[in-house]
Amino acid sequence: MAGCGYRGRVNFDAYARTAVDLVNAVLDDLAGLRALFAHDLEYMRDQLVEKDLAAFRRAQRRLREVFEYGTAGRDTDAVRELNALLEAYPVQPRISGHDAGDWHMHATSRGSSVSAEYLAGAVWGLAVWLCEYGSARFGICADERCGNVYLDTSSNNCRRFCSERCATRSHVAAHRARKRAAQTPEAATPAPAGSTLTPA
Repeated sequence: MAGCGYRGRVNFDAYARTAVDLVNAVLDDLAGLRALFAHDLEYMRDQLVEKDLAAFRRAQRRLREVFEYGTAGRDTDAVRELNALLEAYPVQPRISGHDAGDWHMHATSRGSSVSAEYLAGAVWGLAVWLCEYGSARFGICADERCGNVYLDTSSNNCRRFCSERCATRSHVAAHRARKRAAQTPEAATPAPAGSTLTPA
């Protein structure tokens, strides 16, 4: 179409990853929330107010539940919760950019707050991701000291950790545990039949 510089599809993966970033964020205070707004989202950072923090914390808990449902094989529950979130944070797409060579689709909300806009995009992206790949691709790090969530993009859905760092740390800990077990003598030797053990 003449005069239209639309260059490609909406980047659903980028929106879905904002949901991952939110679930993994430390939201102890407003400074922690602001740390979530990097790179392309910096323009929203200065607009954050204290009431946004409560909204983000609520959404963080609900989005973690979606990942918990996915890892537990509860696909229907994941869909139900995402549908509820889509209703709570409705999307209103708009064309964004600066000129005819930069037009692209951008997901926004019908509300005016930063939390409404961020959460609408995050939920929408995660919902599209589920439809494309299934909730089994929603993962929670197998490292017990971590617990971060991730989107499994491996070819055979075999990923277990959120990062190489966690994978390495977990494998090293397991190796050390096996090594200790092999070096430790048997904790107890069965007593001969008929014998009694007397305390020292």
